This record gives sequence, structure tokens and C-alpha cells, in this order.
Amino acid sequence: MFFIKKDKQINDPRREFLVRALTVGAFAASGAMGLLLPLQARASSIFGKMPRKVPDGKSFFSIEGDVRVNGEPATEDTVVQVSDTVLTGDKSQAVFVVGKDAFILRSNSELKLAGSGALLTNMRLLTGKLLSVFGKRGKKDPRLALVSPTATIGIRGTGVYMESEPDLTYLCTCYGVVNMSSIEDPASQETIAAQHHDAPRYILAKGEAGKRIRPAPMLNHEDIELLLIEELVGRTPPFDVKDAGYSAPRRGY
Repeated sequence: MFFIKKDKQINDPRREFLVRALTVGAFAASGAMGLLLPLQARASSIFGKMPRKVPDGKSFFSIEGDVRVNGEPATEDTVVQVSDTVLTGDKSQAVFVVGKDAFILRSNSELKLAGSGALLTNMRLLTGKLLSVFGKRGKKDPRLALVSPTATIGIRGTGVYMESEPDLTYLCTCYGVVNMSSIEDPASQETIAAQHHDAPRYILAKGEAGKRIRPAPMLNHEDIELLLIEELVGRTPPFDVKDAGYSAPRRGY
């Protein structure tokens, strides 16, 4: 079968801690901080900081394991430009921003960026897994495309999660609007307008013409992670903090 399996990393203790640490920040705003002080202390001991807007002139919020930018090991002082390539090794993860866009790049992933000025216009996820949130573009700004080996996704200012394999792409439009199409079969295309993980999709490399985009379940990402990366660029996602534990599509698939 071609379906992507649920990622074993979902139970990775580092990722589980990251989700818990983010919950501290989310619940702090709702007055429940006293119940979560032990998590805050643990966050400080591991990250040395809590989720916050990344300062101007900086890119990385956190670096775990082997993370490289243009082949060179990344540090917290490394600035990711719109023409760079970000690569993660085994059991590694990068949380970073580029302009008004923010990302979690999971392990064994390769992301090639391209842009105009300071604005991203093209992102190629050659392999791996990427959670992204994008700031709104102006009417005169060039459109942003997220590309995998099997699919092209036109982004209109939204949150998406992508998994890229040679013969299959998984895409969840967490919120916002995207235009997706098969690279090999232009007749297979769809526009998704989602409020909350409404219509995850697989985009297949092979299959019947016009039918290479298939319904999919929600896989391997959580609302609390979206809360984090939106916070890194000074925004909040378009759902309530109280829904942060939400982990399934709102309607059937």
C-alpha cells in the first residue's frame, strides 16, 4: 500500500517534551500557569528559554542533533537566507524562521529555499517532513510554491504539514487556502480551503489521470506545534488555545 504510516517520531521523547513545553506558554495566557510550573522548570533546564518571538537578525529557535545550512553545521547564530538549503540528520530537528514564515523541519529532511529579496517564493522539500506557517503576502508579492517530488502546492498564507517521499506526498492544510496539483498529471489538482485540518491529502506519483490526489487522515503533527511556530513570528493560529489537544480531522475522509 502507498499510505504513509504514522511516524514513530510522534513518541520521540524530545518531541513529546517540546509539545509539553509549548503547552506551558499556551496555558500561561489562560491563567493555568500554577499547574504547569514543573514543566516550565524543565523547559528552562533543557532549552534555556520558553517559546517567544525570534529576534530580528536571528533564525533558529532550537537545534537538535545534526542540522546543517548549506552543508555547514548550524548554530543559534546561523541566519537562514531565502537561497539556502537546510538539512537535518538522523534524530535531529530544526525550529527556525525565515522572514515572516516559520518551520519545524524533522529528522532526515532536506529543504531547498529560493526567494526574491527577503521573501520566500519557492521551497522544495526533497525528502522528509516539514511543518510550516506562512505570513500573508501582499497583492503585488510573488506567490509562494511548496514543491515535493510529486506535487506543487500554491500557498496563500496558511499553515501546512508536508511529508515528502519519491512516489508520494502527504499534505495537511492545517488552516488557510492552498492549490495543489500533481507534477506528472496536471489534471489532478484541487483547491483546499481549511479551517482546522479539514482535508488532508495524498498526492501520488502514479495512478489514473485526474485521480492522483486522494483523501488522507491527519498524521504526525499537532496544534500545539502550530502554536509554537506562529508565536516565533509574533502571530497566533486561527483556533482557540483550548483546542490545542485536537488531533483528528473535523470531518470524515
